[in-house]
Amino acid sequence: MRFRRVRQGVRDACVTASAVGVGLLTLEGARQTYPDPARAHLIRDLLIGLVACLVLLLFRRRRPVRVALVLTATGLFASSSWGATAMAVFTVAVHCSWRATAAVTALNVSYIVLTFTQVDELTRRERLESVLVFLLGYAVLVIGGLLVRSRRQLIESLRERARQAEEEQRLRVEEARHLERERIAREMHDVLAHRISLLAVHAGALEFHADAPADQREAAGIIRRGAYEAMEDLREVIGMLRTDPGDGAPEPGARDAPVPDGEDERPQPALSDLPALIEESQRAGAHVTFDDRVPDPAGVPSRIGRHAYRIVQEALTNARKHAPGAHVSVTVESTGPGGTLAIEVANRLPPGPPPAPALPGAGAGLVGLRERVDMLGGALEHGHTQDGHFRLYAKLPWPS
Repeated sequence: MRFRRVRQGVRDACVTASAVGVGLLTLEGARQTYPDPARAHLIRDLLIGLVACLVLLLFRRRRPVRVALVLTATGLFASSSWGATAMAVFTVAVHCSWRATAAVTALNVSYIVLTFTQVDELTRRERLESVLVFLLGYAVLVIGGLLVRSRRQLIESLRERARQAEEEQRLRVEEARHLERERIAREMHDVLAHRISLLAVHAGALEFHADAPADQREAAGIIRRGAYEAMEDLREVIGMLRTDPGDGAPEPGARDAPVPDGEDERPQPALSDLPALIEESQRAGAHVTFDDRVPDPAGVPSRIGRHAYRIVQEALTNARKHAPGAHVSVTVESTGPGGTLAIEVANRLPPGPPPAPALPGAGAGLVGLRERVDMLGGALEHGHTQDGHFRLYAKLPWPS
């Protein structure tokens, strides 16, 4: 924007300087025609020419046709204003339609022809040459103005075409993204929902089997509840995939799993839900200790608490996958609003390969945690320690 204003200022200065130069040349020609003009006449002529140049400089862009008509009238009283009149005609050719340009040019040409026909001091040849010089000058100005206008229109049309091409490309990318999201959601629903529901059914049958021992029933109940919660999480993820980020509404025609009444929106986890998460892992057989050093977990902002919950959840999942049976310690502490919320999860590394096949994974858990922490402007550290532990440490900023 600043560069554009500077460029317009340079153009205005060039147009005004041209008007001054042409006006002085016209005044010098008039002095040669009238060898002994009065001093007062010259001063008046110069003042009118100066006012005409100021009017041209200040108003030529906003009201080009009106400025050209007013400056044409000033030519009746001052020869030095003819330069401003000529540049006003050039401005009309640049900014206005060809009809307005033709009308203003015809008016000025008629005025010039009429003016020179009234000068008795010129011979017929001199009068004809003067008229031709002015007509050629006006022709050059008008043609130049029309060329400038055509060039600007061409550049603007090219810019508009570029904007349209970018918009079309953006729409194509959005459409492809939406189709891919719908395809992923459909595959997740058709494949994962089927397998998880089978898992829940078999676990339920084992839980309520009359001949099953009590410990097996308890384990089956944990599996059944975990499968149900996995189905709920899957439903939420599918809903997010099939939702347009632009308006938050599901895409037309998208399939989805049935949603029970009153459960359109599941509550997001908070920092106060960490004890339940730890207890769930303990019921599943994990050795987890939780050291909560946050005085008021309910006072933690929901956004910070949700990400802290997900970080601990992913860390516990990684511990179950890579170090089954190992003791896991979870520590959460904070310095209060305006400070940080620190999360530390550590577990001892297994001495050898796990006794059972490792759980499958996409290998993107720590990458996802890094993205969460970076989104909040925090810091994340993870790796092996010298005492044979794997330590994950995240520090999240707590706005005041």
